[in-house]
Parts: sequence; C-alpha cells; structure tokens
Amino acid sequence: MILEEIFPFRVAIDTTAIAGSSLWSLALYWGFSPLSEWVTLQLNRWFNFAERSLYTSDEEFERTRKARESQNAFYASIFSIVPFLIIGSLCNWGVEFGLGKSWSISIGVIICVICGVYELGRQDDKSF
Repeated sequence: MILEEIFPFRVAIDTTAIAGSSLWSLALYWGFSPLSEWVTLQLNRWFNFAERSLYTSDEEFERTRKARESQNAFYASIFSIVPFLIIGSLCNWGVEFGLGKSWSISIGVIICVICGVYELGRQDDKSF
C-alpha cells in the first residue's frame, strides 16, 4: 500500500465507515436539498464577500469579477457537502453502534434510495 511508503507507521483505514458515511451524507444531502441549496448559497456569498476584501482597486475587482464568482460558486458547491459529511458520519456511527457494523452499508443504501425517490418527487412536484 502506498501509505505505508509515505508514513513510518501503519495507517488503518476503515472502508466500511467511509462508505457508510458517504452514503448517509448523500442521503442527507438529497433529503434536505433545500437546506443544501441554502448552505451553498451562504458559502458562495461568504466567499464573494471575503474575496472582495482582498482587492484595493475597483477596476481590478470588476475586471475579474465573472471568473472569480464562477470559481467561488464551484468552491461553495464542493464545500457544501462538509456539514452533511459530518452529520452522515454521526448517523453511520449511530447505526454501527445500535445495529452492528454489518448493517451500516445496508441501511445507508436504503436511506439513500428513499431520499433519492423523495427528491425526485419533490422536483416533479415543483415542475407543475
């Protein structure tokens, strides 16, 4: 394994916990999509506000505005998953603690399917 070449000690990676946490975070992201959109919007606003303070000249700020706002929107969409990863990890830990390690992936897949169907229904309801 390549990590053993980098670090002088053995790194234990629990792939079941990573997969379960990822499934739970995806399910929560889909299930609470209005909240995820709100988190993305707030991060985008904060990135734009924080970057504005780095410019002293208004001309330079306006010249590069479109590219920076696009880049900030991309970063906001990437970082918006972080709160859901944290909560998903806690949910996965709770399932592992309550039902055992063998159930973490199964329950994660079930919840992911349920939230995916809910999100499709919610979007279909918005279109009418």
